[in-house]
Amino acid sequence: MDSTPFLTGQFLLAMPGIGDPRFDHAVIAMCAHDQEGALGIGIGDTIEGLSLHDLLKQFEIDPGLAPDGPVHFGGPVEPRRGFVLHSPDWGGQDTINVGGRWALSGTVDVLRAIADGTGPSKYLIALGYAGWGEGQLDNEMARHGWFNTAGTPDLIYDIDAEDRWAVAFAGAGIDPRMLANSAGTA
Repeated sequence: MDSTPFLTGQFLLAMPGIGDPRFDHAVIAMCAHDQEGALGIGIGDTIEGLSLHDLLKQFEIDPGLAPDGPVHFGGPVEPRRGFVLHSPDWGGQDTINVGGRWALSGTVDVLRAIADGTGPSKYLIALGYAGWGEGQLDNEMARHGWFNTAGTPDLIYDIDAEDRWAVAFAGAGIDPRMLANSAGTA
């Protein structure tokens, strides 16, 4: 029986002292994790000066019914590539279901659907992603770097980006102010 703890559909929270400033206070919605690697979308930081309407205009899509909102820093890998985390009530040509908790789309059809009011009821727009090669995330999880939690999909849609890290830790019963910046050894 395979007991490998894959993290698809969970959230990764950067521990204090993670050692990489790109991931300071990071909250990552894990969209794929298996023996070949992992992919997640950062939801804890927004890109200053870029909004959904700006992004739609770049694709020559009339914003139509879409309310303007932030675009998130999805991660350091392919920062010009867009992703939409969204409720599973909509599906497009490349949409994948993420553990029955949310969906992930990466083509322009989801942006068109959002603009014309036929898209998902809840969504978050991001540029870039966080990716790990075979065994890389598993090794990082064994060191002081990441904390995983099931959380709830509401973390994606209903909590402001700057509050997600603390709210996710609190939801796991942890006061992040009490966390150490480094791990000990025994």
